Amino acid sequence: MPGRGAGRIGSLGMVNDKTRQEMKCSVAVLILTLNEEQNLPDCLGTLKWCDDIVVLDSGSSDRTEEIALGAGVRFCHHRFDDYASQRNAALDGVEFKYPWVFMVDADERVPPELAAEVLKATAEAEEDVDLFRMRRKDMFMGRWIKNSSGYPTWFGRLIRVGKVSFHREVHEDCVPQGREEHLVEHLIHYPFSKGLNDWFARHNHYSTVEAELRLRESQEPVKWRDVLSDDPARRRRAYKRCAFMLPFRPFLMFMALFCIRLGMFEGKPGLVYCLFRAIYEYMIDLKIKEFERRTKGQPT
Repeated sequence: MPGRGAGRIGSLGMVNDKTRQEMKCSVAVLILTLNEEQNLPDCLGTLKWCDDIVVLDSGSSDRTEEIALGAGVRFCHHRFDDYASQRNAALDGVEFKYPWVFMVDADERVPPELAAEVLKATAEAEEDVDLFRMRRKDMFMGRWIKNSSGYPTWFGRLIRVGKVSFHREVHEDCVPQGREEHLVEHLIHYPFSKGLNDWFARHNHYSTVEAELRLRESQEPVKWRDVLSDDPARRRRAYKRCAFMLPFRPFLMFMALFCIRLGMFEGKPGLVYCLFRAIYEYMIDLKIKEFERRTKGQPT
């Protein structure tokens, strides 16, 4: 749940014709892509209420560009350095039609209730509000993996152009100049839409970047007061810093998700997802040890 003082915007239900028309006057959509021919059509299918959709691609070799142009959206290229840089490049280099940008990943879907809430939030936002955070539902084996995924995580996705910047190379942080508020409705996320091989390939890359970040962050003191912060994003970062100090961390992650967060009641999908999370954390720990040995000139 959001911290004290965080705003909550109610849902408007289904998006009717009047809502679609009003939505077109306030919000643009940005989608980052790399070989997303499988996900992009369904993603765009949930964004028909928006008349300014920008796909920022980082070198796709499949039909991503063809699909985007066929759908009538703007298609741009930018070399990928990291996720935060890519988002910042879009905000700095793309001329959006509207003052608000809704950032959606290709493997995410925007249900009508969320689209309506986005309209209401931007239409009623006070001048000092620059960011809206939202949660998403991770889907696996045909069901929402609520407990095993560690839900909720609040993502900064609806931003006022020129007032927000992104930091951190992976699992990036969104930092607004002004206030932030929280939406009620959810994005729908399909992290396994391109298969297990793709998921492991992506998380192999993520774990490398995370290990490098952890080594750099370990040189900085932990801000213990952030553990009790009203800001859910700051609180989550503090929890992660503390978690990396624990022994047997991957096993503890599994037990926390499977037993404490009750992933055990989500059947086989919950068990498998908890195992995947533990494997990912173990990959990070192994790479941290590898980087430390390399720094000392020791064999890996």
